Formats: sequence, C-alpha cells, structure tokens
Amino acid sequence: MTQVGAHLLIVDDDERIRSLLQKFLIRNGFMTTVARDAGHARRLLAGLDFDLIVLDVMMPGEDGISLTRDLRKSMATPILLLTAKGEASDRISGLEAGADDYLPKPFEPKELLLRINAILRRVPTQPDEAEVPQVLSLGPIRYDIERGEMWHGADTVRLTATEAMLMRIFAGQPNAPFSRADLVTLLNKDKGGPADQVQERAVDVQITRLRRKIETNPKQPRYLQTVRGAGYMLAPD
Repeated sequence: MTQVGAHLLIVDDDERIRSLLQKFLIRNGFMTTVARDAGHARRLLAGLDFDLIVLDVMMPGEDGISLTRDLRKSMATPILLLTAKGEASDRISGLEAGADDYLPKPFEPKELLLRINAILRRVPTQPDEAEVPQVLSLGPIRYDIERGEMWHGADTVRLTATEAMLMRIFAGQPNAPFSRADLVTLLNKDKGGPADQVQERAVDVQITRLRRKIETNPKQPRYLQTVRGAGYMLAPD
C-alpha cells in the first residue's frame, strides 16, 4: 500500500496538536479524520475503515496503550503511537500492546511522515472480503453498496447527497447502531465550511426523509430502525 489517498485516523486530546497534524498530513496527500479521545475513536472506527491510526498515548480516561491492546483483539489496522514518554520501557509497552511503531514527542513532522509511509509500505493490499454483500435487500428496495445506488424494482430511487452519505454509513456496518453525534461527525467529515455543517436536529429530519424512500410504513420502520438510547440502525433482510 502507498500513502497516496490513504485514510488516517488521528487520535489526540490536544485540539491544537490534532489540528496541526491534520493540516500537515492533508498537505502531504492523506485523507484524515480526527478523534478527541478513545471513545470518540471507537465510534468512528465502528463506521469507517482506516489505513492507519496515529494515536496519542497520554489521554484522559482510556489511554492509547489500553486502546491499542483492545483494538488488536478485533482489527489489524496499523497503529503509530505518539507520546511524551521516551523511555525504552514505555516504547516496549506500546509495541507489546500491538502498536506498529512508536514516536516520542516532540518530533519533526517529516519523521512522522517517513514513519507513516514506511508502515503503509509494509501493509499488503487486502482483497475484498467475499462474505461482505454487495447489495442489501430492504424489502422491495435494493441498495448497491459499491455504486451507492438505490432501486425499487427496475426504478432508481433518487437520493439527495446527504441521504446518499447516510446510506453509505449505515451500509458499511449493517445492524450496528449509530448515535446522532456519530452521524453528525461522519456526515461532516467531507463538508466544507461551517455553513455546510450538519447538526444533530438535522439528522432526525434526514432520517425521516430517508425512511419515506425505504419503508412501506415510515411511521413503523422495519429497516431504518430507532434503537432506544443508542441512535439509528439499518437492519437489512
């Protein structure tokens, strides 16, 4: 894998560092998404695929090493740890937890870039998983995941840009609930300025509109469900 177009998740509780890293990595050809803590990172990882995670160790709550150890139980996404601790024992702890590399703070941005590229070069290109369905069935509705197209029989169901983004999010993790906050973060990832940003109240409106296109009875949704206390979930046949 090469770095061109790779999608990186940056996890750091320091907003200034998050912003600086994001701007630097975007300038060097990466797509980036940022998370403020381990919980925020978990929500993003539930709905998006990343090529590499740049993860700060010293965060309030769950620290980077604990998160690394837990993520390694279910995913092989490369992890590069960043920390103010530079002792050999700390580096060993991070690597033992499953990190692919370890960079002490402060560091030169160019060194970070070189280490990221070195990790990505070692990652083999993964074939598409055969067990992942390419078309989801929602009663009479079919949704083509690869093309992002929705059909009702032979007729195309027209989706707005936001509805199409919501379908991509839900289809990426069927039967998994997404909170309103998660959906706002994911929808705003590709937005431009503040005027374009989606708010939580707008998510409910978009869900209602999408249900009208999916459900036989939008008031009693079978496929785009509300999960009490958790948010919304797509439950295909």
